[in-house]
Amino acid sequence: PDELGSVSFEVAVLPSSVVGTSGLDRWRVIAGERRVILYRLPIERLSRLHRYDDLHRRMMIESCVFRAVVELLGKDPWDLAPERFRHF
Repeated sequence: PDELGSVSFEVAVLPSSVVGTSGLDRWRVIAGERRVILYRLPIERLSRLHRYDDLHRRMMIESCVFRAVVELLGKDPWDLAPERFRHF
């Protein structure tokens, strides 16, 4: 909680520009401003779910938020949530 207290989380429809050839970004981290911007349409439309239901859509969104936070904090995902995916 202390590391994320001053972080601003925002949702935008699409990135304002496409950088590179690897596709659309799902999020953008602006570390200096402590901002995370999640892009709704790329998350909703370009994510490949093996089952298209509420649970799997929610898990995809959580995954994007989690990976953006990891990028912002500069930590390894396993350090941030070591037991998150142990149930597999």
